[in-house]
Amino acid sequence: MTNATARPDADGNYDVAIVGGGPAGLSAAVWLARFERSVVVVDSGDPRNWETRGINGFLGLPKIKPPTLRAAGRDECRRYGVQLIDQEVCIVRRNGDGMFELELSDGRALSARRLLLAIGIKDVWPEIPGLAACYGESVHVCPDCDGYEAKGKKTVIIGTGRRAVGMALALANWTDEIIICTNCEAQDLSEEMLAQLQKLNIPVLCERVRSVSSTDSDVSCIQLEGGMQLDCERIFFSLGQHPADDLGKQLRCERDEAGLIVVDKAQRTSAEHVYAAGDITPGPQLAISAAAEGSVAAIAIHKSLLPEELRMPD
Repeated sequence: MTNATARPDADGNYDVAIVGGGPAGLSAAVWLARFERSVVVVDSGDPRNWETRGINGFLGLPKIKPPTLRAAGRDECRRYGVQLIDQEVCIVRRNGDGMFELELSDGRALSARRLLLAIGIKDVWPEIPGLAACYGESVHVCPDCDGYEAKGKKTVIIGTGRRAVGMALALANWTDEIIICTNCEAQDLSEEMLAQLQKLNIPVLCERVRSVSSTDSDVSCIQLEGGMQLDCERIFFSLGQHPADDLGKQLRCERDEAGLIVVDKAQRTSAEHVYAAGDITPGPQLAISAAAEGSVAAIAIHKSLLPEELRMPD
């Protein structure tokens, strides 16, 4: 067994390579290092929701900012001897010996016995002037995370289809002043959905959103095409999303219809010795969930590396 500052073996192989340095990847790295595994974390340095003013619902750390949480996680990793590399993984493959080989954007190569994908996803924003200036303060994408702050406030949802309806129903827990704006996008709502919105007095407007007005990151209104203006105090909008990179595809991991990597309860993918955690897997896109999934993956990875004499009989 190695110690808590475990380094690669004589051939330069790590026990575990983790791609992605968000809550999932860093939590996994800390747990694996505590299991005395040699760990390398490769992170592109372009985290999702970097602009968010604060993370809600992370127990004991109310409103902690994403950069602060990330910096604390990286410091904890360093204390356990985790190797942190700020680069992008361009290619990953498995060689004939069962080792994973990673090629980085700066030309370096790494190898590891196990691989954890914590690469996250990328968001596709609507092109609406003024929206980004308020993001994380009075403009949000997650009703579960930020619905409490919309309590009793005039709220506009910018989105279409089932996702917009889902947002509206979720936010109705906190406010009864909700309007959906489709921004000229095609709607695909069943009569049942429309009836549900009508019963809750939630109108659906189809005009294009021209811009968002605000003062010091507090939204005040949105302007619609044709001159209509809607007063509002909160905006929630639905995003297009796609995986942050194609490593799951390179490894032929099973994915769902949204392109997310399918995992089991131990965060194992369909590819042998490849694990995934965080937003790249189906489920709630919450920082605290990602951290938990990273920890679960770490325990499973450690157990998979145990010698036979330390394993429980089947």
